[in-house]
Amino acid sequence: MKFIWAFLISMVPLIELRGAIVFTAAQGLPLVASYIVCVVGNILPVPFILLLIRFVLDFMKKKSIFLRLVNWLERKALDGRRRIVKGDGGEEGVPSEVDSAPRLSWGALVGLFLFVAIPLPGTGAWTGSLVAALFRMNRVASFFAIFLGVLVAGLLMSLGAYGIVGALSFIL
Repeated sequence: MKFIWAFLISMVPLIELRGAIVFTAAQGLPLVASYIVCVVGNILPVPFILLLIRFVLDFMKKKSIFLRLVNWLERKALDGRRRIVKGDGGEEGVPSEVDSAPRLSWGALVGLFLFVAIPLPGTGAWTGSLVAALFRMNRVASFFAIFLGVLVAGLLMSLGAYGIVGALSFIL
């Protein structure tokens, strides 16, 4: 039952794998099994986010209550993409530019990987998937960058959580 909770916690935005691994360490669950369950739970929503977030945003645009939020997100993504795309010299405020802009470099994928891999609040697989979708990055390449980032974040969190919990178990 605790592994099911860990799996579900790892799918929750903002908490994700980082919180789930701390949960498993606090519950005394085995490291390797916890790592696998949390990684699978954290990566499971990623393909759906990459494939469907554009449809969700388009739907939200039709509702006046969300229009400003979606326009702001898309504007920020366009500005960010414009800064990292090689050779983009387009005009400001033209949303269709994103569709016809040159491909993002390998550096953008490395940046996405690092963004997900460094276990800080708000830098997990959900946010990485949203960034990749808004930047209109290649979905397959983005998935693998996010997946590798989740693996590294899981290792870092496991080292921290199980190391601290293990050390406290000797003291207490």
